Amino acid sequence: MSHSHDRVGPWLHSVLKSYGVDTVFGIPGVHTIPMYAGLKESGLRHVTPRHEQGAGFMADGYARVTGKPGVCFIITGPGMTNILTAMGQAYADSIPMLVISSVSKRAHLGQGRGFLHELPNQQAMVSGVSAFSHTLHELADLPTVLDRAFSVFNSARPRPVHIEIPLDLWDHDVPDSASSQVRDTPPQFMPVEEDLTAAAALLSNSEKPLIVAGGGARSASEDLQVLAEKLAAPVVMTINGRGLLSPDHPLRLSASGSSEAVRHLINESDVVLAVGTELGPTDFDIYDTGELPDFAKLIRVDVEAEQLYRNVTPHVPLLGAAKPTLRALSSAIAEIASPQALAEGCGRANVARMSARAELSTDMEQAVIFLEKLRAAAPQARIIGDSTQPIYAGNLYYDAAAPTTWFNSSVGFGTLGYALPAATGAALGDPDAPVICLIGDGGLQFTLGELASLRESGANTTVIVWNNNSYGEIKNAMVGAEVSTVGVDLFTPDFLGLAKAFDFECARIAKNDDFEALIKTAVESEKPFFIQVDD
Repeated sequence: MSHSHDRVGPWLHSVLKSYGVDTVFGIPGVHTIPMYAGLKESGLRHVTPRHEQGAGFMADGYARVTGKPGVCFIITGPGMTNILTAMGQAYADSIPMLVISSVSKRAHLGQGRGFLHELPNQQAMVSGVSAFSHTLHELADLPTVLDRAFSVFNSARPRPVHIEIPLDLWDHDVPDSASSQVRDTPPQFMPVEEDLTAAAALLSNSEKPLIVAGGGARSASEDLQVLAEKLAAPVVMTINGRGLLSPDHPLRLSASGSSEAVRHLINESDVVLAVGTELGPTDFDIYDTGELPDFAKLIRVDVEAEQLYRNVTPHVPLLGAAKPTLRALSSAIAEIASPQALAEGCGRANVARMSARAELSTDMEQAVIFLEKLRAAAPQARIIGDSTQPIYAGNLYYDAAAPTTWFNSSVGFGTLGYALPAATGAALGDPDAPVICLIGDGGLQFTLGELASLRESGANTTVIVWNNNSYGEIKNAMVGAEVSTVGVDLFTPDFLGLAKAFDFECARIAKNDDFEALIKTAVESEKPFFIQVDD
């Protein structure tokens, strides 16, 4: 006897494919079996993590490198509570993620009668970490709700979207149309002409212009470089904006906005153009002074109207997408910087670079040197990080090779355990680029089981665990605060033995060793590679 969900599953997959979805991350459960009906035959790739948090982090990494939303199939109840942390990280970093879950039957919602996986109000729980959470009441409404979701992903500030499907809907007949029509990406919108003219005039008359570029400018790297060179403006790249200018570009400044050198550069600039950045504390006030730099005459570009006025109020707000806005500004600025002005701009950037690096402590400087060795050994590799010392150091000062080749979870929402599953998702999203997962021994133990899903996926990923047998950064903070250390010295397992058990190639080095040849071997390996670095 056939069941309706035997038809609903293939219909759901067909609808998702019409939106360009090709990969789904999820763990099958008794409440998602209908989602999985026909999935094997659908052509969609399914990746199984070992925890729903891992599914969300994989979707995050996949989304960052592809520009498409990472899609998750999640069971009601514990599946949704498990993925909330990953959704919170994606929400903080403006990453598109589509989470489709089951939920109790419509007649049982809010009843509190103790049904399997029941929550008092799953939608309310998820709403705080999503652009919106929608309970489907008719299967025919799914394409309309997906239209809303992809509108968020394509033309607004991208964030997770949650759609829950009550269990009783799986027994309904599918709508007449087997799939939704493919929606064209909405045109990237531009600011109003009056604001563009005002911004162009300010930039044209500026003597010491500066650009601050964040993750919202990731798709506009070329346009950003053209405008920067036209203005002779140094470019401060936030953590999520690293790599927008190449490591050898003379106008680049890949240093923390909280460093004294960058603060001085901002304060001395007469016009600052901020593109796709929150101008938030984790970039510009990591030392928690309660003060942001003085942005003088600020021109601010963002796709979200509210964000234009958060943290710092702009002199000229430009509500629009980064790429067309930067292109329009370049077109509106008639004069190209003179050779003398360009030399002065490059000089300002160089002084700030040298000063920012000189601020690093000895340990942080050694960690940056470690990162630079990684980049030299594998220049095309993405370095995806967790909350661990070399990542903190790189966030203070590190030239990423290109956009989306440096991202991590150590700021913003700041969750541990992110790097391993996120690296897996990134490697699956772009299999042509090698991926290096850089994670601490403490963070790795949050998602250690995802070594199995990485090995299972066959993704080209090198896992580097920075091992100091502790939550090292927290331990240092406790010592600095004159608090007796407790809970930070860890029993760490035999990581190499575990990695071998998961069928990884393995190696062990000290942080100051010459390891470039090993890294080259690792990223060229046909299966995942595991390296322990003893701090």
